[in-house]
Amino acid sequence: MKHLEGKVALVTGATRGIGRGIAIGLGEAGATVYITGRSLNNSSSDGVSGSLSETKSAIEEVGGVCIPVQVDHSDDQQVRLLFDRIQDEQDGQLDLLVNNVYSGVQAVKDAQGQPFWDSEPSLWDASNNVGLRSHYVASVFAARMMTKRNSGLICTISSWGSMFYLFDTAYGVGKAACDRLAANMAVELKPYNVTSVSIWPGIVGTELLSRFASQMNQTNATDPKNSFLSDRYNWETPLLTGRAIAALAGEPNVIRHTGRVQIVAELAKKYNLVDENGDRPASLRSLRFVLPAALPVLRKYSWLIPDIKVPWSLLLLNALSSPKI
Repeated sequence: MKHLEGKVALVTGATRGIGRGIAIGLGEAGATVYITGRSLNNSSSDGVSGSLSETKSAIEEVGGVCIPVQVDHSDDQQVRLLFDRIQDEQDGQLDLLVNNVYSGVQAVKDAQGQPFWDSEPSLWDASNNVGLRSHYVASVFAARMMTKRNSGLICTISSWGSMFYLFDTAYGVGKAACDRLAANMAVELKPYNVTSVSIWPGIVGTELLSRFASQMNQTNATDPKNSFLSDRYNWETPLLTGRAIAALAGEPNVIRHTGRVQIVAELAKKYNLVDENGDRPASLRSLRFVLPAALPVLRKYSWLIPDIKVPWSLLLLNALSSPKI
């Protein structure tokens, strides 16, 4: 069902990974999708290929309309020109912005296992420049368009790493700031009927994570605590995030969600969505994920475990509560 037909969306950082899946999901739902990235044609970075033209082809294969725009999100002027183009081509209409662009994957991987003081200070910029800062800049220009029409949705892709320690200090701080960005923007945008939410995917089998899992299997360097990575346990595909955002964007009263975190697996359950492979992964706070993750012997029988969410109040007991008073 093309329930987003007539809507205009922008997905930043859509050459591969989650951004590519989001763009395909929105195109599948009928939206006209602008996508950005640094590579217009075939290219390879970190040993993984991806380009705007490849994403465009994938969107057209599902019957969507895609407009690729080559943009370096570290350059504010290029971002300004992007929104000027959407303003001109769509007569000021922009219904959905998905803040996804992120260039810190390789830097995070290179710093793995190191305390922050053993890494160069530039790790902060690699994690949070084309990422957190880019999300703020894109939101500024999107809000200028959306508030004039008293309508719009801004989704900022964040992570469970905003609540628990994950990868490194710079990464976690950036993701916590993404959640705060979404929440604070929601306060200022609500009088204009513009919604701002933070999106938490689960364990997404992107090209880079899939390669990492394969390397773990080849080297037998699997830590039992992280075996759900090498086993690909409860993985989501990037398309599930796209389908979840498309369903959320189609809600007539989406403003009631503004300022809140939206968990992809829980949106999928709510809207009765399935992943690309027909599965419906459990939320990372569901007993159906938590118990088998801790006791791998249960993974073959996870369908027998109730899909009951651990309450936020209990999660916060083990979360990084900062600041503490």
